[in-house]
Amino acid sequence: MTPSSTPEATHEATPEAAPDATREATPTDGSPVRIGALVPLTPPGWVEAGRHLLAGLELAVGEINDAGGIGGRPLELVVRDTAADPRQAAAAVEELAGLGVAALAGEYHSVVARAAAARADALGLPYLCSSAVLDALTDEPTDRVARIAPAQSHGWRTYADFLLAAGHRRIAVAAQPSVYWASGTHILRDHLAPRGGTVIPLDAAELTPAAVCDALVDRRATALLLLVGHPEPAVPLVRAVRRDPRLAEILIGAPAGQPEFATWARSLGDDGAAVPFLRYLPEHLGPLGTRVGTVLRERLGEAPSFVAFEGYDTVTVLADLLRSHGADRPGIATSWPYVDVEGTRGQIRFSRTPDISVWQWTWPPVQVVDRDPAAPERFRVLHTGPARTRYQ
Repeated sequence: MTPSSTPEATHEATPEAAPDATREATPTDGSPVRIGALVPLTPPGWVEAGRHLLAGLELAVGEINDAGGIGGRPLELVVRDTAADPRQAAAAVEELAGLGVAALAGEYHSVVARAAAARADALGLPYLCSSAVLDALTDEPTDRVARIAPAQSHGWRTYADFLLAAGHRRIAVAAQPSVYWASGTHILRDHLAPRGGTVIPLDAAELTPAAVCDALVDRRATALLLLVGHPEPAVPLVRAVRRDPRLAEILIGAPAGQPEFATWARSLGDDGAAVPFLRYLPEHLGPLGTRVGTVLRERLGEAPSFVAFEGYDTVTVLADLLRSHGADRPGIATSWPYVDVEGTRGQIRFSRTPDISVWQWTWPPVQVVDRDPAAPERFRVLHTGPARTRYQ
């Protein structure tokens, strides 16, 4: 299940005032415009997230080609599996650059996207990251990389505000070793401490589920956040806490979004409900989002996650850029500030934001959501992020 190439695809932004706004995609010989796509399609990558991301990418490509493509040229999505491996992703970027793709799209895992961004930047290949949120996507500021997903600091501060509003001040964090999880813990600690909150670190790589339960009791935690992989060790941790009568009142949370996907509900059943997580959707989709969501549901055979919408929006932005600037890599890389495109979840514009080294959509909508215990297939919106801010 690792497609090496998918015949349709597209991405671009809408520069009305861009310097090259009158240029058309060239040449006009009918050859395809190629976009490289990085997607986790095999373990240990999160395959379900990869499937949703690819569905969104492919749907947008198909619709663009049905509407005439890029200046009459078909859009082609050249897909490579990252399997959540940074080295494999970097090698894929090298290969795709050699194949002549105009730009790069995709990826779900933050550490993998960071490796891809570094290689793409070094090769002069524009990269629009779809779903990875790690703030430090590149070491140094670059014009070649932009991002659709919100930065981790923005989303996780919203999650911390939710915890505080719900009355939680002693918050345990069960985390595995990872740059991404360490960054999340740091964001939570920095945001909670000035507001009277305390982060209690628990090493999920060393402690058994039973030992985690004992530590929650000993440390008088009122919430446990799972900064761990799924299904292991997330599933046994949730089951252990749910079955411990001492912890009947504790909140279990998963800010990274594990409960978004159907495998969470299938593996945990009722135990997987009422676990708040971050989701990047508006409370109500507009006409475009509603239409796209209907088609994605048919393709996936289940409700589309926000990741599928991120994939669709990525291609929508890139396709608009290709129409206005052609398949010229330097031209695309200088056009992020001119993007003004209708996406499935709002109008997409990119800005330079403080402490973030890439062009950033500021901001996609952010929600804290959980699965309703009365109907686990239904989601409840518990908290929404602050109004979007455009930095100049």
